[in-house]
Amino acid sequence: MKLLAEFLNKAKAKKAKIVLPETTDERIIEATKKIIVQEITHIILVGDRDNLQNKFSDYELSKITIYDPVQDSVMTEKLANVLYEKRKNKGMTIEKAIEEVKTKPYYFGALLVNIGEADGMVCGAVCATGETIRATIHCVGLKQGSKLISSFFVMVTPKEEFGIDGTLFFADCGVNPNPNAEELASIAIDTAASFKQLMCREPVVGMLSFSTKGSAKHELVDKVVQATDIVKNTRPDLIVDGEFQLDAAIVPAVAIKKAPGSKVAGKANCLIFPDLQAGNIGYKLTERLANAVAIGPIIQGAKKPINDLSRGCSVDDIVYATAITILQIEPEC
Repeated sequence: MKLLAEFLNKAKAKKAKIVLPETTDERIIEATKKIIVQEITHIILVGDRDNLQNKFSDYELSKITIYDPVQDSVMTEKLANVLYEKRKNKGMTIEKAIEEVKTKPYYFGALLVNIGEADGMVCGAVCATGETIRATIHCVGLKQGSKLISSFFVMVTPKEEFGIDGTLFFADCGVNPNPNAEELASIAIDTAASFKQLMCREPVVGMLSFSTKGSAKHELVDKVVQATDIVKNTRPDLIVDGEFQLDAAIVPAVAIKKAPGSKVAGKANCLIFPDLQAGNIGYKLTERLANAVAIGPIIQGAKKPINDLSRGCSVDDIVYATAITILQIEPEC
């Protein structure tokens, strides 16, 4: 797919180090080999050094870095101390921190990101999404201005009249079940930043509801209205509006009737769903009925990029997630 090819080419141009900590899974090994051959980035692996060196005996080992939590006791202790300092007010002990770092490779990896030994991490082939998010929060933390960790999907549809040549961002479709108004505003702001970063185009943010500009009265609508106001007040530089029904957000002919004068109606390329039920259903309907490609969920809101994989992911999914993680490291546009 053209967009994914563009992401890969952009990623190759950056000098980054990405952690793939789940080295007991053969898909991670095969993805790493692909990344080495395609010269996409430098990969850091976490696991049994002797075993991993055997798996890569036919490859140039300078292309990867291997950390063994058992053999590399100095690094393990260093990372455990970082975790202890971050979590001691939550009841963390140094003994527990050492155990976490030794037994949870995604904690080891996230802490490498925290101290700057790696630029980002991709995991989730083995561990559940909740574990990835906990590692992100406990080891890296939220970026300034973000209220929470959230996610978005890059939806690539054959309908080129929508979004940017058929590409739209949907959020949050994978993490937060029922965000309040402030959290929904944070999701909208973070999604706009993600769109700008990955697409190098201006985000146009539509806040979705079952109402358009007061056509219905309900507390669920009120939440979206409040969130829209928060975004406008917090980030007056963003092009954002709502509340919109979906058709008013993306179809110009409907927008003229339902929301005349809006700078967003009929033009939205970032769609912010009011809750996880709507977002999850929305992206899957678009994927199945519109023959769209759904790339994600891509995690946002953390100080440094850490991304989640489906436990049913393919080798190519891991490669593409790695490329997207590289593009999240620093703003390009």
